[in-house]
Amino acid sequence: MIKGGTAYFYDGQTAKRHIVDIALSDDRQALLLSGDSLRAPVRWLLQDLRALSDRSQRDQLVLSQLAQTDDESPRDTARLVLLDADLIDVVIRTRPNLFKRDIRPGTGLKVLKYIGGAVASVLLILFVILPAMANTLAEIIPIEREIAFGKTVTRQMERFLGGESYGDLVCDDPEGQVALQNLLARLTQNSDLTYQINLSVFDHEMINAFAAPGGQVVLLRGLIDAAETPEEIAGVLAHEIAHVESRDPTRGALRATGSAGILSMVLGDFTGGAAIALIGEHMLSASYTRDAEAAADRFALDMLASANVSAQGFARFFDSLKDMEGFELPAYLSTHPASADRQAAAQLFAKEQSDTTPIISAQDWQALQRICD
Repeated sequence: MIKGGTAYFYDGQTAKRHIVDIALSDDRQALLLSGDSLRAPVRWLLQDLRALSDRSQRDQLVLSQLAQTDDESPRDTARLVLLDADLIDVVIRTRPNLFKRDIRPGTGLKVLKYIGGAVASVLLILFVILPAMANTLAEIIPIEREIAFGKTVTRQMERFLGGESYGDLVCDDPEGQVALQNLLARLTQNSDLTYQINLSVFDHEMINAFAAPGGQVVLLRGLIDAAETPEEIAGVLAHEIAHVESRDPTRGALRATGSAGILSMVLGDFTGGAAIALIGEHMLSASYTRDAEAAADRFALDMLASANVSAQGFARFFDSLKDMEGFELPAYLSTHPASADRQAAAQLFAKEQSDTTPIISAQDWQALQRICD
């Protein structure tokens, strides 16, 4: 029998420290602990020894014993502190599993279940609860608050697109502004709108337009540069006004900000960057449902007809973009799917129109094209 000198033993049931003698059992399969304060010798199998590396030091080794417990940790609560250097060396050299991290069988499956449950809960909130809440809030929020919210969203969008402060990207050429308002006035003159449309142009090369809550509509310079006629711009603008009237941007922004709040908690982003990014991505992608897009198309065609403006430009706009960009569609096409059916519907609508006139004069169109100069 090999003597291991004295050690400290904590039985896990009391706070008392037992001074014990350690020896190797006759079958060399266990450590035997004996001491005056112990009621009976304690036997620890060598194969079950596990070291607590976070509590061990150079001159001592703290051991626990692998055991079946009622909690998640498969360790006995008792602790053995070896002080003899020779015995410490023998135990470390001969026990390959000494520093093994034991996990109760089934723990991995439980962890996966917990993770799956957490992911399912987040997805339920993001894709079921939040959309339902956003739809409800969009219907009951007062218009004046919606307008204030939309102005905030538009300012955030300007930052998202690269502006350092409010107004940096707003195109304000006086003649261009007059032309822009002339186009808006002609387009909406015979339409009974709920919202007063606040129309502006941002100096950005992206071929896109977006509607924010409360009647805020923004055209990007790239969209005007890509258009051949003002009627093309009018068709896109009418489509965005349709979303405003249906409160689609309000629903989307509420959903995006709600998602951002949850993701901020998950990702630890409390600076508002996630909210700005998600609102910006939503406004530019305008990921409305197919029903909402179809309704906006119908609304736009009716608005063009009421203003005696040809819908041919609306139909031609998508074809011109395809020809211009080739296989890499610009933002407006990639986010507002322009199927052949939608183009054909606009073209058929245009053929049935009569007595249409240009929406603005050639001089106004030239001024509008220079609005960001």
